[in-house]
Amino acid sequence: MRSFNGRDIVSLKDIERAEYMRIFEIADELAPIARNRNNDDLLSEKTLVTAFYQPSTRTRLATEAAMHRLGGRVVGFSDAKMTRAGDFYQESIKDTVKMLEYYGDVIAMRHFQQGAPMEAAKWASVPIINCGDGWGEHPTQVLTDLYTILKEKGTLDGLNFLCVGDGRMRTMHSMAHAITQFDIEANFVFPPDMGMTDEYVKFMESRNAQFHFADHVNKVIADADVIYMEPVVQPDYTMSRQEATEDKGLTPANYKITRELLRTKAKSDSIILHSLPRMDELPPDVDETRHSRYWPEAFNGVVMRMALLALVLGAME
Repeated sequence: MRSFNGRDIVSLKDIERAEYMRIFEIADELAPIARNRNNDDLLSEKTLVTAFYQPSTRTRLATEAAMHRLGGRVVGFSDAKMTRAGDFYQESIKDTVKMLEYYGDVIAMRHFQQGAPMEAAKWASVPIINCGDGWGEHPTQVLTDLYTILKEKGTLDGLNFLCVGDGRMRTMHSMAHAITQFDIEANFVFPPDMGMTDEYVKFMESRNAQFHFADHVNKVIADADVIYMEPVVQPDYTMSRQEATEDKGLTPANYKITRELLRTKAKSDSIILHSLPRMDELPPDVDETRHSRYWPEAFNGVVMRMALLALVLGAME
């Protein structure tokens, strides 16, 4: 198994099964620090640089909290328009990261441009962690999701996933890569104009993944052990920022998970994950059911990023 020391985490495409399991083992070791609301000194001599060109609540704060939990320091920006990278000059990714690498030991980047973290990795001498790139990937979120499922179900093998929402989403793309490493059967339910691109479908086929497409959650929810959700009412992820309009639109029933649907058709022990934020595809009254796991998922987001930071910075092997 390859070492994670100094390694970029920009895509799940080339992460192998044993590497997933090692990441999960490190997360287990570090979880008590976060669970007990303690801080450690594992990364006390390290600094994280956050370069967020798009708005973020959970990903940015979870990554920064992870660094603080391990005793490290954090510098960076959460709005590129407040920097020279996002103002009149519109600095290139190369020019920006060639500066940022001198300010810290690892760079966590979110960008509206698909492939920007990969471009950053070409020029940076420190590890790059992709925190979401346009319609590209979101590896730290999907690692969080898989870790949550593993903790809740005790395994990833032999499970049936229902992935519902916008198939263009970066989380769906990273999930497409991840399921090829486990004995997972996936049912995807996407609107016709929000389907997964041929690139990801062909990748899953090339790795012998078990997957199917359906047009309504009603048709496949009875088989699902894990319901993995994203909204179909989405902003344009190729923009740095998009303000809401008065009429965002409503989610068709095909892509909604309601309390009634769970009661009448879902497995009694099925679990729901949602990376949030949500629209009307997941009503708040589902929160109180035994199926919801998106709050533990949020906690695990800190734990997972603790594990990744410890690994890429060489504090754990």
